[in-house]
Amino acid sequence: MRELRGRVHRVGDDVDTDVIIPGRYLALTRPEDLARHVLEDLDPELARRIRPGDVLVAGKNFGCGSSREHAPVALKAAGVGCVIAGSFARIFYRNAINVGLPILECPEAARELEAGAAVSVDLTRGAIRDEGSGREYRAAVFPPFVLEIIRAGGLVPYVRRRLGGDGEAVS
Repeated sequence: MRELRGRVHRVGDDVDTDVIIPGRYLALTRPEDLARHVLEDLDPELARRIRPGDVLVAGKNFGCGSSREHAPVALKAAGVGCVIAGSFARIFYRNAINVGLPILECPEAARELEAGAAVSVDLTRGAIRDEGSGREYRAAVFPPFVLEIIRAGGLVPYVRRRLGGDGEAVS
């Protein structure tokens, strides 16, 4: 899997799904429409500053609250290449994998990476590198099948690739 590179955007602890994508936008169905409103109640300009591949760094319990899949969809559509957090709410963690949004739990990186820092992330090794300082952090490595889901762009594209045109499994 390719290495991700981007700039750090920081948010704090306990950022819930209603902060990631406010409930007033849940009627929107296109990911690119959701992306324009990502984290706007926390920082109204953040969605405009995010560039493809940028890394969102959060504290503990990122994605808590409701189980809305809109939250990781909006982050991915906004161009977030990876979310690094001290910890994730379990339903957000699974939803992120289901939509193909890379996420890594690494409390040390979550505490130390500074806003604006250039980072590279190697998901196959669980390596997070601060390019400015040269400091490298380690997160748990995903099992190969989870990396395949992320690489495919989410669970639905992954399953489509695994099934033949007639709906039968491809060996």
